[in-house]
Amino acid sequence: MRKEMRLSGSGGQGVITAAIIFAEAAVQEGKEVVQSQSYGPEARGGASKSEVIIDDEPIYHPHVGAPDLVLAMTQKAADKYYGDLKEDGLLVLDEDLVPNPPKFPHTIRIPITKLAIEEVGKSLFANIVALGALVRIAGTVNFETIKDSVSHRVPPHTVEQNMKALQIGWDAAEKAIG
Repeated sequence: MRKEMRLSGSGGQGVITAAIIFAEAAVQEGKEVVQSQSYGPEARGGASKSEVIIDDEPIYHPHVGAPDLVLAMTQKAADKYYGDLKEDGLLVLDEDLVPNPPKFPHTIRIPITKLAIEEVGKSLFANIVALGALVRIAGTVNFETIKDSVSHRVPPHTVEQNMKALQIGWDAAEKAIG
């Protein structure tokens, strides 16, 4: 059940935090996990990506060569990071921040940042909305486990808002995939 994922966006959007939480949830369920990250020299606004490999077997090569799933939270991330996506892979886009989606046959468009602003009150929660969507789409960890991981990783005074963001992403993914 090996699943390779790449979460990408712009520095400050929280894709690295989302990937760390995703990886922690998989570890909590007893899976083998590798998580890595890279970002541009800018603290905010530069290119940012994080990769997660989840498997039932030991992971001997911790590099994502051809991801099964790519999340792109910006146009620049979509253009830069979807190219080596597996032919039958899935491209998940923040539909408002990626106005010109790459021509890829398996694409899911979700208004991630818009949902964070309208439903939770701040764009700050877009990464957790995205995380909720990815958990449903990838099917690699249980929703209850990801809720537990989020609650242990975010500041205590934001747990309720993050739980709401997670649920919104989960529900949005269900609607997007039909």
